[in-house]
Amino acid sequence: MATTRYIKPTESELEILQVLWKKGLATVREVHEELAALKDAGYTTTLKLMQIMHEKGLVKRDDSMRTHIYQAAVSKEKTQKHLLGKMIDSLFGGSPTQLVIQALGEHKATDEELEKIQQMIDSLKNK
Repeated sequence: MATTRYIKPTESELEILQVLWKKGLATVREVHEELAALKDAGYTTTLKLMQIMHEKGLVKRDDSMRTHIYQAAVSKEKTQKHLLGKMIDSLFGGSPTQLVIQALGEHKATDEELEKIQQMIDSLKNK
C-alpha cells in the first residue's frame, strides 16, 4: 500500500497557505494584496510561488476562466500537526513537555487559553 508523501511548505509558501486557508478561494492578486499588507512582496514573486505550489500539490488551481482561482490542497490541521511533530522532534528532543514549557514561559496566555490547556491536561489524565 502506497503512503502519501508529505510536502513540507517553505516559510513563504506557508504565508500563502495562511491566506488561502482564511479566504478559501483566491486569485493571485487577492493573495498578493494580503501579503503586501504585511511585508514587501512582489506580484510576480507571489505568482511564481503559487505556480510552484501548484506543481508540488500544495494548492489546487481552477484555470477554466481567464483569472485562475487557487485554493489550498492541504489542510491547515494536517500541516500544523506535521510541522509541530517535526519541531518537537528536532528542537525539543521529542519532548512535547519541553515545547509547552518553552511556549508558556515565553508568551503570556490568556485566562481562556489557560483554561483550555487545563481541560486538555485533565482529559489526558483521565485516559
